[in-house]
Amino acid sequence: MKAFIFLATGFEDVEAVGTIDILRRGGIETITVSVTGDYSVTSVHGIHIMADELFESIDFSDDYDALVLPGGGPGSILLNKHDGVRQALVEAYQNGKLVAAICAAPRVLGCLGLLSGKNATCYPGIEPELIGATLCAKPVVVDQNIITGQGPGFVFEFALAILTYLDLDADQIAKDLLLL
Repeated sequence: MKAFIFLATGFEDVEAVGTIDILRRGGIETITVSVTGDYSVTSVHGIHIMADELFESIDFSDDYDALVLPGGGPGSILLNKHDGVRQALVEAYQNGKLVAAICAAPRVLGCLGLLSGKNATCYPGIEPELIGATLCAKPVVVDQNIITGQGPGFVFEFALAILTYLDLDADQIAKDLLLL
């Protein structure tokens, strides 16, 4: 199993690192992808993360199982402006691959029309950008091959939902993390 996590300047630290950690614990090859043109990407709280790959070096026709977007207001706005990310998300969705976004990042899916007719959740205030979605006041929502999460306080539930969707043992990871 393989997942790509897109990092733009201003990503939410907890959502990115927490998701990466849980996916890797679950056995998913989790590759962080900088969309900035530089391996070093700065979070919304000023933490510098070294991405595994640059967006330009990824061949999205290769085999992978999921594309993941951490939130963070500034980061999600930049992800939404990145034509390559937008194209990759649409192609992944159309090919039945998992697309997951948390906090402010569901705005990207909403602006692409991927949430039309779907149940979804997001960080409070982002709702108008979830175009066509049925909004749910739940921490995490799974609808077909899309997972959305409300925000940093629900990163464990969000990442564990990704593991569950990919038929991995989320319960064992939750037990290892003392969540169960």
